[in-house]
Amino acid sequence: MNRSITLACLAAALAVAGCNSPMQPGASGAAGVLPPDQREPIGADAHGAQEAIAALAAPPVKPLTPNPEYAKFPHYIGTLGDKQIDMKLGAKSGPEDDPSGVHGEYQFIGNPAVFLVAGDRDGDTLEIEESNDGTHITGNWVGKFAADGSVSGERMNPDDSNPQPFDLRPAIAGRTLPPLSGSKPAAPSLEPAPPRNSVGGTSNVIIGE
Repeated sequence: MNRSITLACLAAALAVAGCNSPMQPGASGAAGVLPPDQREPIGADAHGAQEAIAALAAPPVKPLTPNPEYAKFPHYIGTLGDKQIDMKLGAKSGPEDDPSGVHGEYQFIGNPAVFLVAGDRDGDTLEIEESNDGTHITGNWVGKFAADGSVSGERMNPDDSNPQPFDLRPAIAGRTLPPLSGSKPAAPSLEPAPPRNSVGGTSNVIIGE
């Protein structure tokens, strides 16, 4: 084989090998090397590792429990969609609170989970937001109060999707929730029975205003 051809082939092979060799640390100016602000982070910060670690290290969110302060609020019973609920809703009383502000909590009958609610009552219009952790909004409620203190309307997801009707009335001592169609009998009343000497069984009415 011609010696000049052999040397030419060897030079070409070395050139190809040089193109495929790893870049030495700190080298710059070569084609294909990204500027520092565009390079992918290395080590613990790669792919958002630090943020993921911080999220995993955060304490778990504790489920909400009934607030004793809300026990004195007007008490409502009724339905949300096809489920029975118990809600306590009253006026905010802080020195900086708007006079129309209301807040409270509700639970599904037979379920210990508590949902907080807060918003406004303007005349007969009720607009409240719901949260299952005290931080994130999980629903919006819009309804109207009737002359008898009952309130009805719709509960929607935060993006106003999946509207569900709700119908609540002031709880009356001794009165139980009516059974839902096709459901098991309602749970016993959450209120004590009225005294025998009451007139019409309405001596312990809690006004839903």
